[in-house]
Amino acid sequence: MEHKALRDICLSIPDGQFIGIIGHTGSGKSTLMQHLNGLLKASEGAIYYNGEDIYEKGYDLKKLRSKVGLVFQYPEYQLFEVDVISDVMFGPRNQGLSDTDAKARAEEALRMVGLPEETWEKSPFELSGGQKRRAAIAGVLAMRPEVLILDEPTAGLDPEGRDDLFRQIRALHDEEGMTILLVSHSMDDVARYTDQVLVLDHGELKMTGTPEEIFRRYKELETMGLGAPQITYLVHELKDIGIRFESRPDTVDEMRDAILKLYKEAGGKLGKEVR
Repeated sequence: MEHKALRDICLSIPDGQFIGIIGHTGSGKSTLMQHLNGLLKASEGAIYYNGEDIYEKGYDLKKLRSKVGLVFQYPEYQLFEVDVISDVMFGPRNQGLSDTDAKARAEEALRMVGLPEETWEKSPFELSGGQKRRAAIAGVLAMRPEVLILDEPTAGLDPEGRDDLFRQIRALHDEEGMTILLVSHSMDDVARYTDQVLVLDHGELKMTGTPEEIFRRYKELETMGLGAPQITYLVHELKDIGIRFESRPDTVDEMRDAILKLYKEAGGKLGKEVR
């Protein structure tokens, strides 16, 4: 009756990348993420962080967890203090910082995630769903991690809240150079925001590549219970009626630009089938 959650996983994560992790429910995504900062320990194999084996005797796991921050799927369950600022200060205080320094770190992190100052003295349980997510992410950022792991950070949010949160996360990557790992069921979000994609299936790493390389293999993804961004299917429908693109667009913005380019090149016409 033995069941292995992960099998023969071999991968490296370069500094400064924004990586998406996709897979069907139960494929091992969250389990893999919890191995990366030592919350779970593998029964076999090794995990290296900056060349050091985290399973080596005497390795400082507390220090690792301050460098590799993990935001769980429902991060509002991580909130517990009387107000937002105290909650975000908890991590830096735990690192040994004074209240003054911890507060400065917390305020910096709250600004990074775009949480308005008028919310800082409120109970975290008075915040909206999107604001709770930002507060939880700020609590991790206040410890100044080198790697930020986000496990379905937008689950349950409305489209506007999801897009707003992703813009903030992408800004963290672009402006701070932070390595980000994003677990998501949304193929559109993965195509839009990430640089590399890992595909897990029944605990095995099946594919790695850029979003364009991965979603080009959408038929294989479908056999794993996954799909592709809506744009991918639109590209193939347009191809069936004779409209082809020089490079395959993956996002709504890329599709808009590609269609406009073809439209101009065709002198305002894209063929009899399109009006």
